[in-house]
Amino acid sequence: MKAATVKQIKDELKHTSQEDLINLCLRLSRFKKENKELLTYLLFESHNEADYIEGIKEEISEQFTLINTNSYFYIKKSVRKILRLIKKYVRYSNSKETEIELLLYFCEELKNFKPSIRTNTTLLLIYNRQIDTIKKKIPTLHEDLQYDFNLQLEALESS
Repeated sequence: MKAATVKQIKDELKHTSQEDLINLCLRLSRFKKENKELLTYLLFESHNEADYIEGIKEEISEQFTLINTNSYFYIKKSVRKILRLIKKYVRYSNSKETEIELLLYFCEELKNFKPSIRTNTTLLLIYNRQIDTIKKKIPTLHEDLQYDFNLQLEALESS
């Protein structure tokens, strides 16, 4: 079966009743966990982005405390998992400010993590890649936000 294009789906949804739309959304939410998470974000959390970001930051902090520090292998695996989680939440939000704020927080947590990431090349590369990503995305924001995020980035790089 070939999937319809977004335009075809959009045109078809225009001609669908409200009740049918509700049923379609509910049916869609049953098939994948990500669909349900996206609907949850759109319905309950999209109106208050600050609370959404704070909730994710708490989850990131919790994930960092759960990391098995017996081996750098487990640390790398857990750090990549946290980064995947952040990327997924950023996709739901679709906001550059949210992405930069969460990546800055991730980098801060990773930098303060014990044992130090400085002794492991892979973890250091992950950290540097996220810093580079932040640097590329900051110029796309409003000037005031650029200034604020650049201050945070400089503080992160200087310490």
